[in-house]
Amino acid sequence: MIASWKRQAIDGMAGTFSGAGDAVKAASESEVEKLHAKIGQLVVERDFLAKAFGR
Repeated sequence: MIASWKRQAIDGMAGTFSGAGDAVKAASESEVEKLHAKIGQLVVERDFLAKAFGR
C-alpha cells in the first residue's frame, strides 16, 4: 500500500512541476464555477418555494 502511495506521489509531483497540472486546474475552476451557479439557482428556487408555502 505504501509503495502505491509513493508511486502516486512521484507521478503527481512530476505533473505538478512540468506544468501539466495547469490544464487540470483550469478544468477544476470551470467545474467550480458551474457548481456555484447551480448552488445559486437552487437557493433562489428554495427561497421562492418557501415564500410560496408561507414559511
